[in-house]
Amino acid sequence: MAPAPANTTAAAAGGLAAAFAGLAAAELAAAFVRPESAPLTAVGGAVVDATPAAVKEWAVRSFGTSDKLVLTLGIAAVLALLAAGTGILAVRHLRTGCALAAAVGVLGAAAALGRPGAGWKDALPSLAGAAAAATVLYLLVTVVRRPHPAAGRPGGTWPMDRRAFGRLLAAAVGASAVAGYAGRRLGAHGSAGATASRADLVLPPPAVPAPPVPAGADLRVPGVGPFLTPAGDFYRVDTALVVPRIDAASWRLVLHGDGVSRPLTLTLAELLARPLTEHDITLCCVSNEVGGPYVGNARWLGVRLADLLREAGVRPPSQGGPADQLVARSVDGMTIGTPVETVMDGRDALLAVGMNGAPLPFAHGFPVRMVVPGLYGYVSACKWLTELRLTTFAAYDAYWVRRSWAQQAPVKTQSRIDTPRPFADLAPGRVAVAGVAWAQHRGISRVEVRADGGPWQEARLGDADGVDTWRLWVWPWDAAPGEHTLEVRATDGRGAVQPQERRGTLPDGATGWHSVTVSVHA
Repeated sequence: MAPAPANTTAAAAGGLAAAFAGLAAAELAAAFVRPESAPLTAVGGAVVDATPAAVKEWAVRSFGTSDKLVLTLGIAAVLALLAAGTGILAVRHLRTGCALAAAVGVLGAAAALGRPGAGWKDALPSLAGAAAAATVLYLLVTVVRRPHPAAGRPGGTWPMDRRAFGRLLAAAVGASAVAGYAGRRLGAHGSAGATASRADLVLPPPAVPAPPVPAGADLRVPGVGPFLTPAGDFYRVDTALVVPRIDAASWRLVLHGDGVSRPLTLTLAELLARPLTEHDITLCCVSNEVGGPYVGNARWLGVRLADLLREAGVRPPSQGGPADQLVARSVDGMTIGTPVETVMDGRDALLAVGMNGAPLPFAHGFPVRMVVPGLYGYVSACKWLTELRLTTFAAYDAYWVRRSWAQQAPVKTQSRIDTPRPFADLAPGRVAVAGVAWAQHRGISRVEVRADGGPWQEARLGDADGVDTWRLWVWPWDAAPGEHTLEVRATDGRGAVQPQERRGTLPDGATGWHSVTVSVHA
């Protein structure tokens, strides 16, 4: 039988199977180290850290809270192309192909070692994956590229034994699937203690309970969400590709730094033994475009942060304290810098343990997170909190500040039309135009709406629940046939009107009036 060239499709399939084996082996190994050490997670985190702020903003605008899934799928697609090419290369240059497969794993190990809080063990999953990928690639490619026994025919091959290759490929994929599944199950088992600790946690009643939400705060207009946002609907914007799952029994908070005369290390039980305050607070992400969805309102339960700082001997700068920045650090290495003066000016800045009457969900920071009314989340709302360090803005730039965002970022006054939706097709007659407005720690005193650039009309506001929450609003509009543009603007509790000029989110939050265009049919 005449010699035949190697099967390119089979070679590419071998490369893909080898990559799958490597990822599965790494997933299994990560179950014995920590989820963050898995190569896709480690590389994804490194990509997030290296991505320019403008690109991150584009990703948030384009994909919303699915941006992490899109990133993971993108990395997987690049890896698949590389794996297929490596398989084809290995048919002609076996050692080079296997070395390349192993090198990809080594890069994953380097990414894992570079993650915040990483130790030498974090490299093991990627190295295990590298060994598995190179081994599987070697075994599969040797089936594809058997040398022809005839002399003088360099590069020749037997026709590929498709059955043998198919059996080996199926065995490799099957074993990899089992290893990957086992890794996921073991990883889930490893977080079972954290899940149980949250399920078993009983929050003490607040020493300072929040007053009942005013009966008129929720206007119950169809198309507008409730006054208090359910935890499952609350926005999530962070850099964690894997949500940290922390066992409450092992959690510790360390408070130290400049001006701290009595450093503190607290367990969750010790924190919960302190007087708890309950407060309704609206949170907003600085990435929220005009009219965007990244804002929510919840009832938070926690320890007043100012009381804890004073117990540690901290004084605000206005009273001679040496530190003007409080740097919060998450278990995943995220750092967020908050002005000490703001935290200690009398507002209910909290180390929150509860959200809407239940322990914090894992996705929102269990067991403890920061919540500071009046500031965007990137300078105030550290989740999965583990450390508080007093320093200065001159001495240290937190994570987002190093990526072109402002050091200090009070929330800007914003308002949003929730109904009718953009490009809605409406019947003529009375239409409820409604939405929300917010200016945390200043409050909302007025909301105005206009149609087609006409005179501003004052909307009816829902009852206020303090100055730290949004207010719902509604305006009855007599809609005539045609195409119309509706605009909204708000006035904060100090009399400042929301600016009209449109600005993007960088460096300290978007400005501008929200508008929607609708059609009213005859």
